[in-house]
Amino acid sequence: MSYLWILLAISFAVSAVGWIYFIYFFSVGYGLAISALSVAAAVIFWDSLTLPAAILCGVLFVYGLRLSMFLLLREKRSASYKKILYQPDNTQKKPVFVMMMIWIACALLYVGQVSPVTFHLLNLGKGLPVSEGWMWAGAIVAAIGVVIEMVADAQKSAAKKVNARRYVDTGLYRIVRCPNYFGEVLMWTGSFIICFGSCCTVGQWVIASLGYAGIVYVMFSGARRLELRQTETYGSDPAFQAYIKKTPLIIPFVPIYSVAKHSWLKG
Repeated sequence: MSYLWILLAISFAVSAVGWIYFIYFFSVGYGLAISALSVAAAVIFWDSLTLPAAILCGVLFVYGLRLSMFLLLREKRSASYKKILYQPDNTQKKPVFVMMMIWIACALLYVGQVSPVTFHLLNLGKGLPVSEGWMWAGAIVAAIGVVIEMVADAQKSAAKKVNARRYVDTGLYRIVRCPNYFGEVLMWTGSFIICFGSCCTVGQWVIASLGYAGIVYVMFSGARRLELRQTETYGSDPAFQAYIKKTPLIIPFVPIYSVAKHSWLKG
């Protein structure tokens, strides 16, 4: 279990950027923590590292680094994003106890998210009959998720350059209203499914499941916040109303068109 303590220490150290600015616990610190943890997993279990596991670690590293850089650049360049980022709820000074609890929760969540690949490599090193097929499947699904997220972000940026005041309903946004969130859910689904072929113990399943459930909750919570903001901005536009009535919110072809009423998703 010493490796989990090492990963947790890394997660705490990197996500500590949230002490600079509260929201960084969930944004820049999140991306950097995932990148750092993916590298740490590969290094700790170097002797057991297989090609698909290395690919998955690489996918997670690229995802986290790209996310952090993307958010920092958007904060610098986008006035509208900066307005959202520095709204009163985010800039108000938080009690130290609250900050500590958020820091602990984030550090634990990030370790849980990356844990499937560490459990796979740990159990492989122990000589257990793990399945490389599941690892290949997970790596491929995760890579597809990252590509979807990158394409969605690029399409949104391009659309906003054409008309910054209009909602985006082109490209992947024709299929789903939050394709970037869908891409992230898909990526973490790929990471999680490798547990099915990793001979995980009950404890390992619990840690991996909590990490996966936690990030899926965060994605739906983010989709809810976006839905509320868009409704406030574009709600009186008949074209927008027609768009949201026929386009799923976060999972393509799954008829979930709104989560605004679900206050338990408030994050």
